Amino acid sequence: MSQLSKIEWTDATWNPVRGCTKISPGCKHCYAERFAERFRGVKDHPFEQGFDLRLIPEKLAEPLRWGEPRMIFVNSMSDLFHEEIDLGYIQRVVATMRLARWHTYQVLTKRAVRLRSVLSGPLRDAATDEHIWWGVSVEDRKYGLPRIAELQATPAAMRFLSIEPLLEDLGMVPLEGISWVIVGGESGPGARPMKETWVDSIREQCEAAKVPFFFKQWGGVRKKSTGRSLRGRTHDGFPERVQHPPLPARTRLEHAHALECASLVQVGA
Repeated sequence: MSQLSKIEWTDATWNPVRGCTKISPGCKHCYAERFAERFRGVKDHPFEQGFDLRLIPEKLAEPLRWGEPRMIFVNSMSDLFHEEIDLGYIQRVVATMRLARWHTYQVLTKRAVRLRSVLSGPLRDAATDEHIWWGVSVEDRKYGLPRIAELQATPAAMRFLSIEPLLEDLGMVPLEGISWVIVGGESGPGARPMKETWVDSIREQCEAAKVPFFFKQWGGVRKKSTGRSLRGRTHDGFPERVQHPPLPARTRLEHAHALECASLVQVGA
C-alpha cells in the first residue's frame, strides 16, 4: 500500500490516512473497503480495524525516504478531505508534499466542496504547486458532475477527473480548466456494467478539448479478462509533469527523521 502500485495511472501509493465512509453511488462497491475489511480483527495488521477512519502520522515522512521521483496516489485507501479529518492534519500531509517536491502527487476526493474551501483558503499556496494534482471522482450526473464544478472553482494549477466507476452516460462533461481525464469501469463482485458508447463520448470530448485521456479498464467481475483496450487500442494520455530535483539524501533523511520524531511526540501527548 506504499511503494510500487498496480494502479495503471500511478507509480506508488501513500496512505497517511486509512479508512473512509460512503457518500454516493460510486462508493457502493468500494475496492478499498473490500480489501480492508478482509483483515478486520487480524492482530497487528495495518487494517486490524477494518475500514474505520484512522490517521497514520507515522506515514507522513514516507515520500521523503523515496529518492527516485514517482507519481504518488495520495490516500488510495481513504479520502484526504473526509469531514472527520482535522484541517491541521491535512496541512501536515500537504506540507510533506511541498517538501518532497521531486515527486508528483495525485490527490483524489469525493468531498469536492471541502476541497474547494481548503484550497481557496488555508492551502491556497499549495493549490498552485504544479507537482500536486488535485482531482475529483465522477461516477454519474447527479453526484459526479457537480464535483467538477467545485474543482473548476478552485485556484488549483492542475486539476484532473477520475471518472470511475462510470455508471451512466454523462452527456457533456465540463472540461474547461481540466488537465487530465481518467475513465474506468467498476470491478469486483457485483460490478455494474459500463457501456462503450459512454466511454467513446468522453474520449471524443477530451480529444476536442485537447485534454489527455487515460482509459484504465473495462472492469467487471474478472477485470483481467476484459482488459483496457478501447476500439482496438489503449489510451495512456498523461499531462506533462513538472520535474524538480530531489533533495540530497542526507537532507531528505534528516527531514524524514524530524517528521517522524514530531509524530511520536504528538501521539505520546
